[in-house]
Amino acid sequence: MAFLSFFLFPHTHTHTHTQTMLSRAASAAAVAAAAARRPATATAATTFSSSSSNAFPSSPFRRSLASSAAAATGAAVPKTQLFINGEFFDSQTSDWIELRDPATQELVTLVPKATDQELKYASDSAAAAYKTWKKSSVLTRQRVMLNLQALVRDNMDKLATSITREQGKTFPDAKGDVLRGLQVVENACGIPSLLLGESLPVSTDMDTYTIRQPLGVVGGIAPFNFPAMIPLWMFPLAIACGNTCIMKPSERDPGAMMILAKLAEEAGVPKGVLNVVHGSVNTVNFICDDPHIKAISFVGGDLAGKYIFQRGTQNGKRVQSNLGAKNHGVILPDANKNHTLNQLVGAAFGAAGQRCMALSTVVLVGEARDWLPELVERAKNLKATSGFAEDADLGPLISKEAKARVEQLIQSGVDEGAKLLLDGRGIKPAGFESGNFVGPTILAGVKPHMKCYTEEIFGPVLICLEAETLDEAIEIINANPYGNGTAIFTNSGSAARKFQDDVDVGQVGINVPIPVPLPMFSFTGSRGSIQGDLNFYGKSGVQFYTQTKTVTALWRSEDATTSRAAVNMPTMR
Repeated sequence: MAFLSFFLFPHTHTHTHTQTMLSRAASAAAVAAAAARRPATATAATTFSSSSSNAFPSSPFRRSLASSAAAATGAAVPKTQLFINGEFFDSQTSDWIELRDPATQELVTLVPKATDQELKYASDSAAAAYKTWKKSSVLTRQRVMLNLQALVRDNMDKLATSITREQGKTFPDAKGDVLRGLQVVENACGIPSLLLGESLPVSTDMDTYTIRQPLGVVGGIAPFNFPAMIPLWMFPLAIACGNTCIMKPSERDPGAMMILAKLAEEAGVPKGVLNVVHGSVNTVNFICDDPHIKAISFVGGDLAGKYIFQRGTQNGKRVQSNLGAKNHGVILPDANKNHTLNQLVGAAFGAAGQRCMALSTVVLVGEARDWLPELVERAKNLKATSGFAEDADLGPLISKEAKARVEQLIQSGVDEGAKLLLDGRGIKPAGFESGNFVGPTILAGVKPHMKCYTEEIFGPVLICLEAETLDEAIEIINANPYGNGTAIFTNSGSAARKFQDDVDVGQVGINVPIPVPLPMFSFTGSRGSIQGDLNFYGKSGVQFYTQTKTVTALWRSEDATTSRAAVNMPTMR
């Protein structure tokens, strides 16, 4: 999974400094002062200061020049706002994070590290809103979801533009980011059915039935690699279940979440039901510690995810934490060669490899090893450049630090004896020479002990292992600690069935390279790829955001006609 910036190198250092616990006793005067400092009104212009304008570029692939134009005219750098209690306003912090276009290094916006008072204001607002939102009818919440899905669909280009500018992925891929999140919202439109309980007459005149009730205030901490999809995994289903929500998008690309917050407001989400805060360690610690927050959803890297799971659960919170991954694709010699190679190239290098379900590792079984030269040739044809370029196949990595880390892991593979069949280091696309670009890279002859295999690279790097048999390939996968996703390419039904039964991975693709389930199912990564026992979206997501209350009710029919009391020990009849 993607790394939060404050845990950017999960395998090279340990997070040892924990911010001081946030005060639980902030005075009402401090909260009132924070509220007084926010703007009395918030316009769409200020709301989207760090994202796209309402007018989409005349060509969807034209690079936005908003930040460079601001620099040329000496205009102030836009600031990303907070969204709390139904209002967008500027933070009063003195600590800001620079967000730069990863393709150009141009300064796009300044992201605030929200103050303790602002964080508490968000929590208090969410807690207050919960008192009424939990009593809203399921049909009211369904109507809000129906409105939200229509607005997200209508604003897909605006969201994708923000994603490409801030995160770097290609514009078509950014639209896919939005679409996969939109599908979760569409599924949440069925919330009346998803919240159905169970009922059973257990004795004469006695019924036992279950009710799914919301938890209260919930928190969401999202990664940089899917700025729209992952927040849409979280807050729509949470509020559809009757909770209120505090979202923390990645400080590297919060623009999409800010647009989604505006759309949620337009969809009819009441004040305080959805709040958006920004920051890094201090903000995360607040979400883990604040007593109003009952549950936390997190997607990101190992170190951050394990930290959040431990700290959150120690404070009595329910936590679902999606972590790292090492997804293997097993290629059998009988697979459809053309289809398989196309799928491998797309799944390994799409989004510059910055996907938690990227097929970053291939296991070539037997004669399938002979396909490597053709695989290299197809990868060579991919073009890395600005995500707004019409011919872009992959964009830049999120940061200079991410680029340096990927290049170091490539070199570690070479140093440990892997064969560098395709080297994407050092590329400088015309017009974007300062961007964080790494081109498609292929390492062959990789062994399981090599660093390039044991670590999640999170870049456009495909590492290739070999196995003599399907059993050996399965052993390689099961020996890896991660269990997010895997795939097999074959024309043998029996081989596919053996693979799906024997492989110890939560999501399996058969001739499908990235088997992310649609939201009528759930995202079911397993083993070292998740902490917590309830998965994201689908039925499992509803279970995460609700608690079950079981009621046993007795309405005796005889009480309507008899006046005699029962004095014997009650028994089932």
